[in-house]
Amino acid sequence: MATHLITGAGSGIGAAVARRLHERGDDIVLVARDAGRAKEFTARFPGARTLVADLAAPDRISWALGHQTVPDRVDSLLHIAGIVDLGPVGELTPKIWHQQLDVNLIAPAELTRLFLLQLRAARGHVVFVNSGAGLNAHAEWGAYAASKHGLKALADSLRHEEHAAGVRVTSVYPGRTASPMQAKVHAQEGKEFDPSRWIDPESVATMIITALDLPRDAEINDVTVRPGRG
Repeated sequence: MATHLITGAGSGIGAAVARRLHERGDDIVLVARDAGRAKEFTARFPGARTLVADLAAPDRISWALGHQTVPDRVDSLLHIAGIVDLGPVGELTPKIWHQQLDVNLIAPAELTRLFLLQLRAARGHVVFVNSGAGLNAHAEWGAYAASKHGLKALADSLRHEEHAAGVRVTSVYPGRTASPMQAKVHAQEGKEFDPSRWIDPESVATMIITALDLPRDAEINDVTVRPGRG
């Protein structure tokens, strides 16, 4: 049975991936920002394990995990959590920059560092759910896009460093996906949110699980998922 460590399982793509892996009988370990969220996860996914760590405070992740029982085997580490705040560069405060960089980039780097021994032992897989903004930055997306461009660099470096250890690394770049994050983006853009126009989180989950299940003789490095025409 494979063990998957997942961030962002509360909604959207993360929830879809966690449900699919849980339903097929895999062992899932869900990162929760606090004890209340962890309780919600165990109720939603019976038998799942949880780890409490606030991704918004990456400097404290190591301390938090040091007070909990962490899995001794990790077949995949799935970085799906993320936050977004739009705004022109001229109006973005250091606090807004730090919030997005902490959750979207530094926390994934720290979790990867902390579980790298388990990943090497399992010849495991690290999946970074990035964004179209990780490849192209547009007006008012500066801070978020910077965090996602950084996430691409993290994934690319990790892939080169861990290839000899058998660790696979995949970056997934979804376009706009029908999720609570996208609803927030539309609100910030002053637009009406119509989920039917955008990618279903289940479709991105299918892509992620395809990458995980690919035979060992191949590896998906980078994949872009764009909204279809329906």
